[in-house]
Amino acid sequence: MNRLKKKWQKKLEKIIKDDKRILTDSADLLSYGFDGSFGQYKPERVVQPVNREEVAAVMKLANKYSIPVYPRGQATCLSGGPLPVKGGIVLDTCHMTGQLSIDSENLTAVVSPGILTSKIKEAAEEKGFFYPPDPSSAHVSTIGGNVAENSGGPRGLKYGVTGNYVLGLEVVTPEGEIIYTGGQTIKNVTGYNLTQLLVGSEGTLGVITEITLRLVPKPKKRVSILSVFDDLVDSGRAISGVLSAGIMPSAMEIIDKHCINAVENYKPAGYPTDAAAIILIELDGHPKAIEEESVQVTDICKELGARTVQSAVDEEDQKSLWEARKLVSPAIAKIKPTKISEDATVPRSKIPEMFERLNKIREKYNIELVVFGHAGDGNLHPNILTDKRDTEEMKCVELAVSEIFEAAIDLGGTLSGEHGIGTMKTPFMEKELGSAGLEMMKRVKESWDPNNIMNPGKIFPEKGQTKLVLTE
Repeated sequence: MNRLKKKWQKKLEKIIKDDKRILTDSADLLSYGFDGSFGQYKPERVVQPVNREEVAAVMKLANKYSIPVYPRGQATCLSGGPLPVKGGIVLDTCHMTGQLSIDSENLTAVVSPGILTSKIKEAAEEKGFFYPPDPSSAHVSTIGGNVAENSGGPRGLKYGVTGNYVLGLEVVTPEGEIIYTGGQTIKNVTGYNLTQLLVGSEGTLGVITEITLRLVPKPKKRVSILSVFDDLVDSGRAISGVLSAGIMPSAMEIIDKHCINAVENYKPAGYPTDAAAIILIELDGHPKAIEEESVQVTDICKELGARTVQSAVDEEDQKSLWEARKLVSPAIAKIKPTKISEDATVPRSKIPEMFERLNKIREKYNIELVVFGHAGDGNLHPNILTDKRDTEEMKCVELAVSEIFEAAIDLGGTLSGEHGIGTMKTPFMEKELGSAGLEMMKRVKESWDPNNIMNPGKIFPEKGQTKLVLTE
């Protein structure tokens, strides 16, 4: 160990006096070297702070010695966001759980970054309120990670994503300063909107240590509708048809035949295994409005090719339908050992065309490509099931993933609707943003983090990096 490295590691031990919260064993370090995406790296230290003061002290030390710092929640990220690609320190924020308070008068919640998203939803509902963002990983993901990635979920169609509910942040800068952005008010137009700059910045601008969230009144009623289609493209047209009719479901999910069969093999939910696709729709709001919209949705789906349409009003029946939807990701992971999950997003009107492009990609490369996702807002999740040990197949997968991104951009869409850029999508950033747009983002990063210690190797492509590389 060189003298400089030994020096900062000794100083780190003075900041985090509980040696159980500094991990140094090789097995521990390796366990913090991967997330829900692709690739594995080894940090030099893992630090588990419990308050903002410890975070600030770690950041001051890291900035002084130019040590890379990688903020991390539960590592459910699907784009490589917390991967320690350049070694350094992984900053595990899961122990920062001291604050979870609901303000009933102002309809806000103040939370620590290590709180699980599902716990916030439960606390809000106990008071009669609703926290809408609902990523599929809500029962295991932390709110700090959700804010860093600007996570979405099925209800993004009507209610938006995490960033739509973040009113204020407490953040430790790369230089170890504690700053506050936003606040408790719904309206705040004082200067630059630093809150929304930090939301979705993927840990590249600072460490989030406290979050103020907006809550909304809980809807009075919910109804779920399951529509079965014999043609995937028809299902895409039905999605556009419902929305064009002026109906705004709280959620609108699509599952293709490959996912349906995977779920039924994994944990039978009663989905029709001979269907090309199913659409799962949730309506919420005033009971009379929901009753009328349910009839409209049923009629539209039938007119546009639905084989059957069934409604679930009972809470248990609805829960069963949505639990099956959330089983898609673990179910398809059983098909092959390596799962590459993407979230290319297109304008809603382009959903049928995106389906056609995905079908062609599947046939061209002869790969296991399945599709599900939040179709109501155009946020599709094409997943490729493969085996990273099969070098030849992985080369085909690389090309297929590149074509998926290119198809989304060509159709007026975006590389990511909710998973973030991380390491997986950096080669395609310039194609979407243009060189000038990417350069402006780099300038923001450089001004906030002049020593480039905050989550380096993310969002921005390395010099000469022009394509996705999954093979060693």
